[in-house]
Amino acid sequence: MELLLGAGNNRDKKVVVKDTPAEWCELVTLDWDQTTNPHVTHDLNIVPYPFDSDTFDEIHAYEVLEHCGAQGDWRLFFNQFSELWRILKPGGILVATCPPWDSIWAWGDPGHTRVISEASLVFLSQKNYEQTGRTSMTDYRHFYKADFDLLMAGEREGSFVFVLKAIK
Repeated sequence: MELLLGAGNNRDKKVVVKDTPAEWCELVTLDWDQTTNPHVTHDLNIVPYPFDSDTFDEIHAYEVLEHCGAQGDWRLFFNQFSELWRILKPGGILVATCPPWDSIWAWGDPGHTRVISEASLVFLSQKNYEQTGRTSMTDYRHFYKADFDLLMAGEREGSFVFVLKAIK
């Protein structure tokens, strides 16, 4: 089962990860805008999300996560990724795209409230916290308990694309 966040009117699977189906199997769509006829209407800034734990094999979020929270709002950042981790099955993947940090659209679009970069994804992997005390990395382990492995991150067709695997 797959979840498409911020589905809008486009239901295309834009990023296919190796060893996953090229087409949707059992797609569930979520958007805050009821006029796009999503399966679930919900604001991604509000957690918890209306799904049971360990529900989805894949979650896709195309050009939507930069509209959530605010730059420097670490609580929502970690709450949101913890929530995505919670609703992913063990080994499930999160596939996302957003504007690159140096794109004119990252800060030019009035609806964009934060930038997600490869550097910010470091904080989502528990093993990366071994750097704490040796680098300027802030230790959020008192708050953040989820865990992801970064499978891929890079630019493609004008977007920053990343894939995270839920470690449970």
